[in-house]
Amino acid sequence: MIDHPEREALHNEIHARPRQAIAAPHRVSHIALLRPRPARSGNAPENAASVGDDDPLAALCAAHRLPAPSPADTHFLADFGTFRLKRERHGEFDGYTIDARGCDESDPFGSPALDALPAGWLASLPGERIAAVHLAVLPGAANADAARESAALARVFDGHELCGATIADGAARVYTDFRLARDGFVRMLLLDASMGPKRTGREVQRLIEIEVYRMMAMLAFPLARATAAELDATERSLGALVARLEGAPPDEEPALLQELTRLAATVERLAATVGFRFGAARAYHAILRQRGEDLRMGRIASLQTPIAFLERRFDPAMAFCESVGRRIESASERVARASALLRTRVDIERERHNQALLQAMNRRAELQLKLQQTVEGLSVAAITYYAVGLVHHLLEAAHAAGAPFDVDIATGVAVLPVAIVVALGVRHIRETVGRRLRETPADPRYD
Repeated sequence: MIDHPEREALHNEIHARPRQAIAAPHRVSHIALLRPRPARSGNAPENAASVGDDDPLAALCAAHRLPAPSPADTHFLADFGTFRLKRERHGEFDGYTIDARGCDESDPFGSPALDALPAGWLASLPGERIAAVHLAVLPGAANADAARESAALARVFDGHELCGATIADGAARVYTDFRLARDGFVRMLLLDASMGPKRTGREVQRLIEIEVYRMMAMLAFPLARATAAELDATERSLGALVARLEGAPPDEEPALLQELTRLAATVERLAATVGFRFGAARAYHAILRQRGEDLRMGRIASLQTPIAFLERRFDPAMAFCESVGRRIESASERVARASALLRTRVDIERERHNQALLQAMNRRAELQLKLQQTVEGLSVAAITYYAVGLVHHLLEAAHAAGAPFDVDIATGVAVLPVAIVVALGVRHIRETVGRRLRETPADPRYD
């Protein structure tokens, strides 16, 4: 059998990002960096990864005599002895996870896992930081007093209001304030009561992804606000234009068409500007919801769960983005309807002009027919006059030859039959020409 050339890669995709086992006490730091757009050269795709010989991770691995990642690697993990470093490459960003064993229970965030990295290495990473998390994993009691525990943790989070929940069906508890600390990191504390290392690694990864995908989804929010402001002006202009369509005279239609074209171009530009970002936000939002469900959170007395907190604060921002997207679609449909209305008006006006033109042509044809009939009558009279003149000359010749009749009387008598013959002859000629024109086949070039 012949395998598809991508079969192995597609099959192994589900194993591309394995989660590492983590046992309490442990420190984890994660940084998500928006990948800078590379300069396009030749036939290189626009979203090509900016990884080359100057990759800081490759230099770090070389300094520790470890295998370096290849430019095609979307997932790379290396154990540097005192810490482990994992890089995951996504469509828009790169995620770096650093974890190290041990954690001070009295000050879990005092020495984060990032401290194990060489000085200045983080600054060499390409891209802009969009999300950053410090996560401390400590052993926790299975039946701890929730109220006393949350009060004790208040000092760890600088007295901020906490969100907390049980996860993994009560096997652990997680606390966070969703605030940026002085170092720009969001802090999370995981108290492991009965989870194994592998399950702890999975839950840590899910907690980190909630923060990362939340921030990636929020990239659409400032764009939505800016687009909404421009969309307000566009909708007002469109409403005014539709109102003008109702009573605008025909001579204003070119100006209305130009304004409608401008509004259509504006709406299409807005749709093209927000299309990718809003679509990505929907995808990130869906992943965030799935990670929240996977954590199987339970409520801790007097505390709001992290997912409930996000539903109250984060979901409205996503709903606003969705509303802006729907408004753009509605504006596009309204522009299309206004275009159809204006087109109908133009068509009706054109039909009216065509009808007036046909009526004018009919009147002109009637005048031409009457003129033709008048000309035909004059032609009959003229021909009769000349024919009677010829008859008169013939009668004079006959009278001179001795014919016994009066020339003038005979000439007068001949006028009526000559006129009848001439009229019948002209009519016969006209009918013959008309019949031949009707019987002549039309030229296909003029069909």
